[in-house]
Amino acid sequence: MNPYLIQGPALISFSGGRTSGYMLKHIIDAHGGQLPADVHVAFCNTGLELPETLDFVQECASRWGVRIVWLEFDPEAEHSTRIVSHNSASRNGEPFDASIRTRNMLPNPVMRTCTIDMKVKRLQAYMRKILGYPQYNSVVGLRHDEQKRVKRMHARAKSNKDGKGIIPVMPLDEAKVSRWDVVAWWKRQNFDLRLPSINGKTPHGNCSLCFLKAKRTVQGIMREAPALADWWIGKERTALLVGATQDPRLCLFRADRPSYERMLQQVRDQGDIEDIGEGEVDDDCACTD
Repeated sequence: MNPYLIQGPALISFSGGRTSGYMLKHIIDAHGGQLPADVHVAFCNTGLELPETLDFVQECASRWGVRIVWLEFDPEAEHSTRIVSHNSASRNGEPFDASIRTRNMLPNPVMRTCTIDMKVKRLQAYMRKILGYPQYNSVVGLRHDEQKRVKRMHARAKSNKDGKGIIPVMPLDEAKVSRWDVVAWWKRQNFDLRLPSINGKTPHGNCSLCFLKAKRTVQGIMREAPALADWWIGKERTALLVGATQDPRLCLFRADRPSYERMLQQVRDQGDIEDIGEGEVDDDCACTD
């Protein structure tokens, strides 16, 4: 059976990257160019994606004739979920700000509250609260060469961590697609995500300086665009101001490495710091598990 034939009701999670774009187009093609009425596509915007990512999401929707719903975390909106568009989407970290204020803490690798608030719960709210599906298939773009994450996804569903009735579907894993298949496919297309690819991965993808990106990756991006560090530095400074009444580990995005301010200073002090390298680029910052 064609793994790209999706049984509805279903929600296709579109991250804004090349892999999820590959998956979405293959699903559209498998359905003859038009998705079934009960198969939906959603992109969760954190406000910290680069402009190239937002433009890519819009271009995929336009070129492929598919509706991609843009979701943002907004505690003042109904179901804490705001539906936006390419034009109205946040671009200064507003949904991320709202998550931090609501939780009164910074997310970190152990407590990924950002993923929960801005991704997981928004997708669930859209399907269950806004569209009214109590049960549905959750279509995620995890490839066959990401078995650790594939297994985590199955384990999460088995434990009902997100509640009963959400069934993970990973067509790229079933079709045995690797990141090199994705790279080769995009080279044949007449448009692409306008962010650099290194060894088949996109270090600039996801939130601009996601704390799950390798330190070298973060500093390489800082070297190219130091202004991207401002938001992250500001959040850590604010957390440190109230750190006397908090667990110190909650005052930084990562307690096991320097603050964003210190990392930026290291970049400025070491003008010959190496560019982003293949060995440091990873996919750990993808917000699907």
